[in-house]
Amino acid sequence: MPEALDAEPNDLLFLPLGGAGEIGMNLNLYCTAGKWLMVDLGITFADDAHPGIDLITPDPTFIVERRDDLLGLVLTHAHEDHLGAVPYLWSRLRCPIWATPFTAALLRTKLEEVGLIDEVVLHEVPLGGAITIGPFALDFISLTHSIPEPNALLIKTAAGTVLHTGDWKLDPNPLEGEEFDAAALRRAGDEGVLALVCDSTNVFQPGTSGSETEVRETLTALCADRPGRIAITTFASNAARIATVAEVARRHDRHLVVVGRSLWRIIAAAKKTGYLEDLGPVLEANEGAYLPPDKVLYLCTGCQGEPRGAMARIASGDHQQVTLEKGDLVIFSSKIIPGNELAIGRMQNRLSLLGVEVLTEKKYDRIHVSGHPCQDELADMYRWVRPRISVPVHGEHRHLVRHAELARELQVPQAIVVENGQVLRLSEEGAEIVGEVRSGRWLIDGHCLIEQEHEAIRQRRRMMYNGNAVVTLVVDETGRLQADPVLVLQGVSDENLEQNIAEAAKAAAVESIDRMPAAARRQDHSVQEAARIAMRRTIRGISGKNPVVEVRVVRLATQR
Repeated sequence: MPEALDAEPNDLLFLPLGGAGEIGMNLNLYCTAGKWLMVDLGITFADDAHPGIDLITPDPTFIVERRDDLLGLVLTHAHEDHLGAVPYLWSRLRCPIWATPFTAALLRTKLEEVGLIDEVVLHEVPLGGAITIGPFALDFISLTHSIPEPNALLIKTAAGTVLHTGDWKLDPNPLEGEEFDAAALRRAGDEGVLALVCDSTNVFQPGTSGSETEVRETLTALCADRPGRIAITTFASNAARIATVAEVARRHDRHLVVVGRSLWRIIAAAKKTGYLEDLGPVLEANEGAYLPPDKVLYLCTGCQGEPRGAMARIASGDHQQVTLEKGDLVIFSSKIIPGNELAIGRMQNRLSLLGVEVLTEKKYDRIHVSGHPCQDELADMYRWVRPRISVPVHGEHRHLVRHAELARELQVPQAIVVENGQVLRLSEEGAEIVGEVRSGRWLIDGHCLIEQEHEAIRQRRRMMYNGNAVVTLVVDETGRLQADPVLVLQGVSDENLEQNIAEAAKAAAVESIDRMPAAARRQDHSVQEAARIAMRRTIRGISGKNPVVEVRVVRLATQR
């Protein structure tokens, strides 16, 4: 056990490296008898603070350094924030993976795309199955969510039993997949649960999250008697919503046209594992283009305003096969994930400018239902399981604090809030934070993984807000200039001021070199630094901007 942890080898430890203090990017670790078990390995999506970056993973350094004691990874379900980091991080972990059939099917497609399908040992677990991994005995308990086969994990160890819920809700009428197994949850409570590690996403919402059956009726009503095209955008992973939209299309004599690769991937995995069997014929975007407006219903990705999502491209007029116009209807059958408000607002404004009617959950109840538990559902879970300790996860700090308060209101003896990197010891005497380890974020930058504050990201931010300047200096062996500097400015100022900036910056570079001692002028790095400082100071003085300045030195050899 690491010296930084105040724990004994046979203690039961819980360590979140992602998903505690944030929504998304889940990575949870359990440890007992000196062995570690990982639950979920997800991603989150980047924002404007990370230019050039689409995806972010947790920093797994702590467990990578202990991978000889890492027994495996168990996936609760197939959402990106729970398995999306596997293709990027598995090569550093190299551990076996366990998942139920639908989750395994989706993961295989991702592993094939990155060439890992023949390397990863992937075990399929039947619904309601049980496995033993070293000192951990796990029961999979079926719940309901917005994707097939969400599982809670009942993790049994010599030091106590933990129920790790994953993402869940209590849908009494799920349209795809199994009903939630309330009996198994009650049995777990009767046998004794030390700690409940539980989803906090909707802890501020009273009541229940609602059923997919209600969404089906709402969308059917909203799509009635519409003369133009209809497009519905939602989360691609929501197989039940895909089935709902297909049924809405049938009821209104429209053809279902699916637009977006991730939707097709979900449909393929669902059909392979026994879901969406009644979906009926589905057309591709190029086929839908030939249909009369009143005979088409588009199902599109991009409900969160993702730049490469189908709906954003349609709204911008950049989609090659799908166009919308005045008299058409777009329904956002989704909620706004915090942080995406601006992107979604821009996209909806573009649709409005096209004359398209836009309907959202702000105006219509049950146009979407959440996949996460509201307060009444959380209360049911606590009544069934009756844990000694509540450990809220999957939420921002305010969600975790409110969840802990709710657990205490429900008579849970102890509720404790932990953040990523904090090591929590669980025992019959109670829960206690016994250490803190390295945590953070890695950025997926093309084919590379880099740290969150990598120099490349800092430079991109500066260029994004201040522009950049690149100057080429041609000097001889003694450092004397042999030609006028060549300067390229990008994003620094408008063209009327840019010429003045360029001339002043070049003059500053020449002057800085002229003032240098003879010995310093013979060293490229000294010339570069002197010119860079002089140019940056000059540009800042004229424009008020502090651009990234790059100096390239071309040194000519003297001919003999």
